Amino acid sequence: MKRYTITPCLAALLVALLVLTPSAARASGSFIGPFDTVRTVASTVPTNGDVNPYGVAVVPRSNGNLVKDQVLISNFNAKSNLQGTGTTIVEISASGARRLFATINAANLHGSCPGGVGLSTALVVLRSGWVIVGSLPTTDGTSKTAKAGCLIVLDSWGHVAESFAGGHINGPWDMTAFDMDDEAALFFTNVLNGTVAAGGQVVNGGTVVRMNLAIADGQKPRLISSTVIGSGFPERTDPAALVIGPTGLGLSGDGKLYVADSLDNATDAIPFALFRTSAAGPDLVSKGIALNDPLGLAMAPNGDILTVNGNNGRIVETTPSGVQVAMELLDSTGSPPGAGTLFGLAVVPGGSGIYFVDDGTNTLNLLHD
Repeated sequence: MKRYTITPCLAALLVALLVLTPSAARASGSFIGPFDTVRTVASTVPTNGDVNPYGVAVVPRSNGNLVKDQVLISNFNAKSNLQGTGTTIVEISASGARRLFATINAANLHGSCPGGVGLSTALVVLRSGWVIVGSLPTTDGTSKTAKAGCLIVLDSWGHVAESFAGGHINGPWDMTAFDMDDEAALFFTNVLNGTVAAGGQVVNGGTVVRMNLAIADGQKPRLISSTVIGSGFPERTDPAALVIGPTGLGLSGDGKLYVADSLDNATDAIPFALFRTSAAGPDLVSKGIALNDPLGLAMAPNGDILTVNGNNGRIVETTPSGVQVAMELLDSTGSPPGAGTLFGLAVVPGGSGIYFVDDGTNTLNLLHD
């Protein structure tokens, strides 16, 4: 039997989660079922020409240059379109106004970041105003030069404050967070554990890490602990996608962390994510049917799991029990339609729709009724 240790800090996190989510039970009906319209909100391309939008995060509170309910988006490619070279985060309002939030210089990271800067889908905004983004960098856009990268911490004005590297960080690919203002638990996936050396062959080295941070007023976040809570996820390098492996993450009201298991065309769960002290293997929730290379993942207000497919431009809604209850087409362009265009997504505040990026058109879009 696995044993779990609850520290006072993590116990407080769990209690707060249950309080903030009075019922973990799924509300009746599909969340995305009423949504049938896709609208382009804005281009995600800043003045330096960065492309390939990946991460999506909604701002929870106004602070500095962060405006409540606006959307931050990280770009994975520079203007050259080489993967793993993008350095910018843009901020977009619901009306489509776009401005540059940050340009991250590899020479000014206030810490280590093996390989430099190539901003991945791993992007969160904390209520305290700190923004944390993952870097999975390359020098030439190919997996042969991919390096371990880091997590980069920016203040609410878009200035780099510090970076976390080494330890359990090895190709951070996506991220979510449980936020309690003065402390936070980050959850992120890694996709470089043995993938480059395997030369395109599948290896079961993908991991999910929980990183606990303390956040005191006027001070940058301080690392408390780092724990691998999930392992054994399949991953491999890919000429078109750079790397494929565990991607999107979402934390449910009952403390399960859901993972988009891209290579298995599945969603998996990691139980007791807030306080487990050992790694769980992939616990299957749903596989195949409408799931086709699930990448981005978000939790719907009714407790269902939302994933976007990398292979066909569709969003899928799955219940915690594994029943796929709804599907909508988000992108019908390309050959095959919608292939390789969808990554980050986030629920619109109030639940009126879903924001998602399309890296085929370099835009932020909205699915709504």
